[in-house]
Amino acid sequence: MTTIQYIDSAEQLPLLCEQIKQAAWLALDTEFLREKTYYPKFCLLQIATPEWVVCVDPIALPQLETLFDAIYDPNIIKVFHSCRQDLEIFHQITGKLPSPVFDTQVAAPLLGFQDNPGYAMLVSSFLNVNLNKAHTRADWSKRPLNEEQIQYAADDVIYLCQIYQVMIQKLAELGRTDWLIHDFAALENPELYLVEPEKAWLKIKGKNKLTGKQLSIVQALAEWRERTAQAENRPKNWLLRDEIVFDIAKLQPETPAQLADIRGMDMRIISRHGVALSKLVSEAKLRPPIPLSLTGRSAKKSQQQEAILDILTALVRIRAEENQLNPSILASRKDLEVLLFDDDDECPLLHGWRFSMAGKELVGLLKGELSLGIAVDKINIINN
Repeated sequence: MTTIQYIDSAEQLPLLCEQIKQAAWLALDTEFLREKTYYPKFCLLQIATPEWVVCVDPIALPQLETLFDAIYDPNIIKVFHSCRQDLEIFHQITGKLPSPVFDTQVAAPLLGFQDNPGYAMLVSSFLNVNLNKAHTRADWSKRPLNEEQIQYAADDVIYLCQIYQVMIQKLAELGRTDWLIHDFAALENPELYLVEPEKAWLKIKGKNKLTGKQLSIVQALAEWRERTAQAENRPKNWLLRDEIVFDIAKLQPETPAQLADIRGMDMRIISRHGVALSKLVSEAKLRPPIPLSLTGRSAKKSQQQEAILDILTALVRIRAEENQLNPSILASRKDLEVLLFDDDDECPLLHGWRFSMAGKELVGLLKGELSLGIAVDKINIINN
């Protein structure tokens, strides 16, 4: 059984940094809390290789620059499972992102798994181990951590090491080692981890059903909520829940007293921000909203458009079957709609292994350079 080293003193860090420098790759995970804050509170960092495993206490050791410098060595592969939140913490602390990364959740569909498989599923499938999830909701900020918590946290990187080694071997056997280069590089884009308050309204569902004035108010409130939550380091829904944002947009209160008439409105928020919110509503009503993106896929599609999507889907199914993939991993219906209707370079079918496998041919079909033909019971791709 691997001995878990718990690091909570600065004197232990130099040796750990030396160990890291000798590694070709590291399995990494974090434990954090976010229930009461806007930004995640960093509570534990787990690091492992096949030879050793450590848990680093960032609460006891707030100064970890030398450790992050060692981890960020570009010659060391950083292995995560579902790394977005881990990388957000790394970016928040250091202002930059580690590279290169390998995400087992991203890689798993190329080995026959569903999209975005959970860590426990991969551990069970690859290693026949059922993880104990008793501490999933633990308060990782409390000290001291008990032995069970430390073992639970360490297991996340101990098994990640084993999964990674199995995955890279299987990917190599299938000739798919390089397929994920673009996907992993995309995870290293700092823009993924920066929230722009002026664009916060884009994440609110149901906005397309609002009138012009209502939409303008929602846009103003969403930006205010994001900026205030960041400044106060509080969950944005503690300020205004989405349903309250919509109620304000529909009722358009222009005084704190009118705000107080809205069901569910927190009186503490009115006391602290009522004047500012009222002014925000009054001003937003007088200016045009940022227009919603009007694309073909936002409107009802014609029968011809649906038929074109069906043809594109047929090609996706052919290429997915040839490569023993679930078609939805290669391209969803939504991906095909983006390709058909939008001039969007972010479409996943235009990049990486998806472009090589099907995207290039799909573009050729849409440009009329290729067509589909039927020979007995088989669909063929024909150059025009």
